[in-house]
Amino acid sequence: QVRLVESGGGSVQAGGSLRLSCEASGSNFAYYAIGWFRQTPGKEREGVSCISSNNVNTYYADSVKGRFTISRDNAKNTVYLQMNDLKPSDTAKYYCAASEVVFPEPADFDSWGQGTQVTVSS
Repeated sequence: QVRLVESGGGSVQAGGSLRLSCEASGSNFAYYAIGWFRQTPGKEREGVSCISSNNVNTYYADSVKGRFTISRDNAKNTVYLQMNDLKPSDTAKYYCAASEVVFPEPADFDSWGQGTQVTVSS
């Protein structure tokens, strides 16, 4: 398994931007697909975005398409989530997760970070 640490969360006004980072420790980072999920209290966890281990495929939830961009830098063992035009509905705790499946389903993720809070005010 791989250990993941998220950073980059914070408080912004609607229309603003944030870039989340997910840094992994351990070897073979390039073999892992990385996903971003978010959760607010009382709601189910939502898959936001995912990038395949071979850096070929990406996934975005409909709610973030055109506003969020996922990318990875294997030399830095880091995946980024650039979030633009943020909305109050994006407020949540964001988690990154890793999977050894090339382009995984949500149930395939088995290593999780501790999360970083994103708060968007109107």
